[in-house]
Amino acid sequence: MYKMEKIASDTFEPKRFESEGKITLRGQEIPFRTVCEDNVFYSPEGKALASIFSYSYFRSDVEDASSRPVIFGFNGGPGSSSMYVHAGFLAPWRVKYKDDPNEQKSLPPYTPIENPDCLIDIADIVIVDAIGTGYSQLIDENAKEQFYGIEPDAEALLNFIEGWLHRYNRWLSPKYLCGESYGCTRSATAAGISVGGGDGRSYGVRFDGLILIGNTVTPSSYFAKDIPVERSVLYLPTFAAINWYHNHPTQQTVEEFVMEAKAFADHDYLLALYKGEALQGDERKAVIGKIRYYAGVSEKYLEDNALRIDEDTFRAEILRDKKLAVGRCDGRFLREHYKPGIAETEKALWDDATDDHYDGIFFGALTGGIFPALKIHLNRNYLASIHLWKDWKTEVKGGNTAERLRQAMNQTLGMRTFFANGWYDACTEIGFVWYTIDHAGLPRDRVFVKGYPSGHMIYIGEENVKALSEDIRAFVQGKAPNK
Repeated sequence: MYKMEKIASDTFEPKRFESEGKITLRGQEIPFRTVCEDNVFYSPEGKALASIFSYSYFRSDVEDASSRPVIFGFNGGPGSSSMYVHAGFLAPWRVKYKDDPNEQKSLPPYTPIENPDCLIDIADIVIVDAIGTGYSQLIDENAKEQFYGIEPDAEALLNFIEGWLHRYNRWLSPKYLCGESYGCTRSATAAGISVGGGDGRSYGVRFDGLILIGNTVTPSSYFAKDIPVERSVLYLPTFAAINWYHNHPTQQTVEEFVMEAKAFADHDYLLALYKGEALQGDERKAVIGKIRYYAGVSEKYLEDNALRIDEDTFRAEILRDKKLAVGRCDGRFLREHYKPGIAETEKALWDDATDDHYDGIFFGALTGGIFPALKIHLNRNYLASIHLWKDWKTEVKGGNTAERLRQAMNQTLGMRTFFANGWYDACTEIGFVWYTIDHAGLPRDRVFVKGYPSGHMIYIGEENVKALSEDIRAFVQGKAPNK
């Protein structure tokens, strides 16, 4: 009979698992070893409070690893395990993707393939499940406030990294944070705290670079709630990309169409929203025509919403004539509208067609394929996702997450940041990346931005996973991502 391991501070025993493997990359066989383990946080009295479970992949034929880069990778949420970056593109094994994302089915079998784009030939890889997710655990429920919040969570990551660097003698290695979604918030906050001090202590670790996938770093409060600009303006480039994908309004490339939509949004659309009811006659008709051309929504929808486009209602509106809704995390994915009597827009946020296609695949490939290869045997449920965001402490003492990033980059000379965003990502739209860079005071010569023909999880699709991995490879090697 399967029995859950008891999570109690007086009985908790840290676990550690080791394995060996090899992978062929660029015509060369690369041997590696893995260490998967609990990293426990203790109270001053020696009581176990929480544990971060980490998965470390080391290239094993390197005599001196002191100058070898280390990439620390994780997802976000808050409350998401690192299942997606782990099985999606960072590990030596990953999900095999279909050419058409809508053909991917979330039913077994889930057989991971050897990852031909793995970065272990140039860097060691450490994948981290945040506390309360995956195999990581909050052991003492009374310690929630020490870990569940923007800054406590970032400090937990810093404490883990400093412990890991001590344990494996890697303080001299170049260090990179690779965060996806809320993982961008975690990365920027951790990097800022590392140079500016945290709640009661200072840190010695510095980062050579941040890789931010699906940006959540903003020059405002938590997740851009207080950005002083019309949000429809920042949404429009992403809506244009999704329209381009499904409705093909032009022969331009998606990037060309998106950048043209951005130019319209930055000027004519912004001015039209400012004018409001003062915009009348031919001028109003011309603006509506342009918005419809880029976003693919109806004139009635625009008039009913004062020319604004909401991210949730857009998902149900763009293909309304076909009774289809597009995905939030990836606008390429489709599902049918709800039947009459159920409010489509009320359900749109949580019923994401992206999840319908991929969650089961990632979970199955990770727990059924990758974990056995890592020789992990735990009597714990692997929590792919848990809604920690409901009680998350959102205070940022450093002002906001963009200010934390600015602080880190200005006080760590040479530190670079790479923003990678999917054109079809209607969860963290690329317009917020451009706005952040234009308003956060970041050193522009050390900031790189690239859009990909994908969604929130950029690596979905064989061409996308290859492109992202090659760009991260270039970034870690001190080069600019490929154009």
